[in-house]
Amino acid sequence: MAPKPKPKPSTAAAPAVALEDLFTTLNRHIERSEYQQAVKVADQILAAAPGDEDAIRCKIVALIKDDSVDVALASIQDSSKKSSIDFTFFKAYCLYRQNKLDEALETLKGQEENSEKMLLECQILYRLGKADECVDIYHKLQRSKIDSLEINIVAALVSAGRAPEVQGILDSLRVKPTSSFELAFNTACSLIERQKYKDAEQLLLSARRIGQESLMEENLADEDIEMELAPIAVQLAFVQKILGNREEALESYIGLIKRNLADDSSLAVAINNLIALKGPKDVSDSLRKIDKLIEKNDGPLRFQLARGLDLKLSPKQREAIYTNWVLLLLHSNKMDQARELVAALPRIFPDSIIPLLLQAAVHVRENKAAKAEEVLGQFAEKFPNKSKVVLLARAQVAAAAGHHQVAADSLGKLSDIQHKPATVATLVTLKERAGDIDGADLVFNAAIEWWSNAMTEDNKLDIIMQEAAAFKLRHGRKEEAARLYEKLVKSHGSIEALVGLIQTTAQSDVEKAEAYEKQLKPLPGLKAVDIDSLEKTSGAKGVGSGPTLSVAEAYETKSKEKPKKKRKRKPRYPKGFDPANPGPPPDPERWLPKRERSSYRPKRKDKRAAQIRGSQGAVAKEASSSSTSKPNPTANPKGASQNSNADQPKTSKSSKKKSRK
Repeated sequence: MAPKPKPKPSTAAAPAVALEDLFTTLNRHIERSEYQQAVKVADQILAAAPGDEDAIRCKIVALIKDDSVDVALASIQDSSKKSSIDFTFFKAYCLYRQNKLDEALETLKGQEENSEKMLLECQILYRLGKADECVDIYHKLQRSKIDSLEINIVAALVSAGRAPEVQGILDSLRVKPTSSFELAFNTACSLIERQKYKDAEQLLLSARRIGQESLMEENLADEDIEMELAPIAVQLAFVQKILGNREEALESYIGLIKRNLADDSSLAVAINNLIALKGPKDVSDSLRKIDKLIEKNDGPLRFQLARGLDLKLSPKQREAIYTNWVLLLLHSNKMDQARELVAALPRIFPDSIIPLLLQAAVHVRENKAAKAEEVLGQFAEKFPNKSKVVLLARAQVAAAAGHHQVAADSLGKLSDIQHKPATVATLVTLKERAGDIDGADLVFNAAIEWWSNAMTEDNKLDIIMQEAAAFKLRHGRKEEAARLYEKLVKSHGSIEALVGLIQTTAQSDVEKAEAYEKQLKPLPGLKAVDIDSLEKTSGAKGVGSGPTLSVAEAYETKSKEKPKKKRKRKPRYPKGFDPANPGPPPDPERWLPKRERSSYRPKRKDKRAAQIRGSQGAVAKEASSSSTSKPNPTANPKGASQNSNADQPKTSKSSKKKSRK
């Protein structure tokens, strides 16, 4: 059978789809948020009309909206070679989404200053932690009419540590904090930074109510509403914990984690806060929870956060998660994992001192306090601009290890806080314990000199001088103590200083002490006491050790004391006892041992034990000696029996048998 002939290809071309129809379809997909379909239609347009600018822009935007940032960046690079369209802004945005922040900021340089470029620059600076520069750009954008600009300005101010400026910005913009739930949330965060927790709690409750109302108007499902308001719930639980409502905060965190109705960043913050709230209790459960936030990888990325949390969380939040992770490993004695994690942290946080502090914590946990002090000291010498927290940590580690001189040297390098009362007290105590009394004295002298020249409203000179005088008096430096007390009396008129001055000068200059003694005010209640007759008395006898009272207090307590009436209580009888017919009285000796009662009769001794063996008429020496001595009737019968038993030799059974033969 002959094969069938193959059909010939048709020479007529298929009718091409009109570009207008393709653009209509592309617009419909974009309005419906069908970005993958939009990319396909854009490719069809570019196949029919290569280099079409609108199609290229729509394709890149659709890829970014579909979270295909890598593909969008590749398309930008490919399109830049084939066309003259400037895709710099889109490239910078893609780099920002990839967390390549420095490269994205460098890409934006040289671009025309417009609101879009400035807003993207603000977002990059905010992510880099340069909140002050971000605030400056937002101030320039206030002239532009940008929707919800106040929300970002407040967020940047809080991040920059300028929370007190928030209210002024809102007043200048003529915006109320409750105009939107996002603004109410950010304003509440500024109140938290200012430690106004009650006001923050009320504003967070208002933000949740406003958010529920506005999102319900958009016909969102209940689960979507809860997910949108999850950051408010997490922040409200944090405030509740600060205010002392620990159980409520615990229930909020646990409920949020169990329902899993929160965005990834809010869920991560909730897990971290729950771990911090529980502390070292139930470490295994906390480790299981924190493992959910870590990417399951091997190699250099094994400690990376999961689900893109590195891009969604601020550096401060990520540091808190890693810090809690290390502390949990230390509490569970997983030292190898803790060392491995701490070694990887400098790569994750190159500009932070948190990895160094955690490394010192690992050394302390391994009982290597000297190694921790060495590591912290080397870092403080290498980076003096970051040494404040490091030196404080070194001082704490050294003081806990008993290295008082090392702790004092570390505190002594902190010039900005060295003269504060708390620091002075700590330095003096450390030097005293180290035996450096002269060094402690120098600390007081330097502090007195600093506060004498300080032009501050809240001057602490009187406190420092009072403590310095007491220190000098305690260590036998009476002349220096007297000079300090005299200065305090003349400058501040302190009664305590006057008393100390009298006590100090009484040993060397009695007349001077008596002169100052006249400045003391008479004590109330001592007018009726005759001092001369009181001196002639022999004095009161000492009664035990206890708190002493002044004369006035003694008189007051005497007058106030009243004899207490004893409360009459009905006697409690045993069950079934009739008080009318009590029966015979109980034996008064019922609680004494039987052998001590008057009715006790000891058992008769065995008469056979005293039988004399041997020839007729023979008398044993022991029997004759015992008959002449009488037992002491007052001796303890138990002790007598024990002594007699101890004196009696033990006889074996075989000897008894032999004697019977």
